[in-house]
Amino acid sequence: MRVIVVENKREMGRRAADLVVAEMARHHNPVLGLATGSTPLPLYEDLIRRHRDDGLDFSTCITFNLDEYVGLEGDHPQSYRHFMNEHLFDHVNVNKRNTHVPSGNTMDLDRIEAICEEYEQRIDDVGGIDLQVLGIGGNGHIGFNEPGSSLGSLTRVKTLTTKTRQDNARFFDSFDEVPTYAITMGIGTILNARRVLLLASGENKADAVAAALEGPVTASCPASTLQLHRYATFVIDSAAAGRLQLEGYEH
Repeated sequence: MRVIVVENKREMGRRAADLVVAEMARHHNPVLGLATGSTPLPLYEDLIRRHRDDGLDFSTCITFNLDEYVGLEGDHPQSYRHFMNEHLFDHVNVNKRNTHVPSGNTMDLDRIEAICEEYEQRIDDVGGIDLQVLGIGGNGHIGFNEPGSSLGSLTRVKTLTTKTRQDNARFFDSFDEVPTYAITMGIGTILNARRVLLLASGENKADAVAAALEGPVTASCPASTLQLHRYATFVIDSAAAGRLQLEGYEH
């Protein structure tokens, strides 16, 4: 596993963009797995800049997002479809018909199960994900795979922990408005990606990063399963790396 420690989140975004652009260049129709939240914003900002200034072409890209809240329409200001449009898709020349975010606009459990199965099938139909971008939660979750998630899980609905809902409450008017459920790619889905790129910034992620990189592989820290991936790269800032004990990481 490759670990790159950078000075700050802006540098994190630039280095991550280098890796994404390199992966895009390897494929005629690159399939990118994307993440939401504040962590990947520097990456998306840099990709938008490269599209605007350097002509980086997204026209042949296919994208799949990690997750979506259950109970929010795609045009809801806090839906992840809205987030991706606002922070990336509306600013590059990607064909939105080739951008996929799980549909969370139903509370019907049978329909949600079908949506999850269809999502996995769509990923299979395009030959799998070439590069999956990830953040990491303060409790070590990736996507919405909370501690205790099955290590072989595929796309499914998950109940969000109180901590995760509290972490995301800053995006809503109140904690009570934060959805209780989300559709998420499973750990097995993530590990099936050919390459994985995890980003982390800030001291509040330091414990989770240390557990993921230097702790045991355990369902108690879902991100630790990336130790099993052949081509996993962490790009983290110095604050997020603050509790790492081993030497030899790239700087």
